[in-house]
Amino acid sequence: MTVKKAIVLVAALAAAPGLGASAQSVIKIGSSLGLTGYGSLTDSHWRDGLELAIAALNAKGGVLGHGLDLVYEDNQSTPQQAVVVYRKMMSEDGVKVFDSGCISAGNFAAASFVTRASIPMFLCSILPRLPEEQKWAFSFLPPPKFEVDARYEYLKNKTDIRKVGILSDPSPYGMMMRGLAEKDAAEYGLAVVANESYQQEDADFSIQIGRVNSAGAGAIIMIGQGNAVVTVANNIKHLGLTKLLLMGSVNERDLLLSAGKVLGPQYLFPSPAIQVAEDDLSMIADPKSRAAAEAFVGPLKAKFANTDPGQAARAWDSVMMFALAAEKAKATDGAALRDAFESLGHYAGAGAAYDFSPEEHVGITKNPYEIANVIDDKLTFKQ
Repeated sequence: MTVKKAIVLVAALAAAPGLGASAQSVIKIGSSLGLTGYGSLTDSHWRDGLELAIAALNAKGGVLGHGLDLVYEDNQSTPQQAVVVYRKMMSEDGVKVFDSGCISAGNFAAASFVTRASIPMFLCSILPRLPEEQKWAFSFLPPPKFEVDARYEYLKNKTDIRKVGILSDPSPYGMMMRGLAEKDAAEYGLAVVANESYQQEDADFSIQIGRVNSAGAGAIIMIGQGNAVVTVANNIKHLGLTKLLLMGSVNERDLLLSAGKVLGPQYLFPSPAIQVAEDDLSMIADPKSRAAAEAFVGPLKAKFANTDPGQAARAWDSVMMFALAAEKAKATDGAALRDAFESLGHYAGAGAAYDFSPEEHVGITKNPYEIANVIDDKLTFKQ
């Protein structure tokens, strides 16, 4: 059964400062989220960021004089269920725009009929494959290449490791990043000497890790989010491989801390500034980005103290940019909204800086990641 959640704000909005009777007509934002299954950690943080941004905008009068209402559905981290919930939100809930989570396969599966309905899609995931679908989709996910580059750059400049093994999951994002990791290694003077895969539900990775180690790799490039990274960290420790680095993907804060507690300095990962600097925003050099982060972090800590800021901040940014585009277009749906979004220009957000254009629907064009580790139960950029 589909698990439906909705934030119904109409009554509260009618009484909120700056909102008049027109607030009774709300703009519905739909979101397909993996709230159960392997995507549950990342997508729950995306949902929290959406909720915070919508509440902040509603407190200031909404968008074009209308309140915002978030309708979200659990796609169970599967493409089949994603199709069901996308269709349901279109036919029954009347959403004007989608702002969906990180389950790439689910967003891909729905993209064709969402595109035919001329509904813009803001996504935590990579873009759909077909050019016509990409015209209606905007990705708030840093390109997979940036994760690969950050790790390879560190190995090249900060270590004497020149052989690596890849351990990846079979998701569309994982497969894309795996291809990049294979292709780009030579550019950094590295050789991929082992290439292993895993399923999200696997309970042990000792065999794959053993093959990577036997091939002479000095580091595992792990590709994939979720709890698996903690299992891999435990396997490495139990195998006594004290010189094998685990270089994980971007992940949820609690999982980063858990894996770091197991492996200590052997565990490194790419991280955006907001994830590490949450408690010290002075670390964010750009004044506009710092101001955006300050507007976001206060509400985050007040309502969702345990939410990962790395994911939630980009969700927040996506809603804030939707509001700007709607005000610019004087419209909240269809081609007018899409075209206005393409023409927003540079936007310094809480989670990253974005540069969408008619030719560029992957908004993050500058690598936002630095290599970090865990010291004294805190995320710290690696020096």
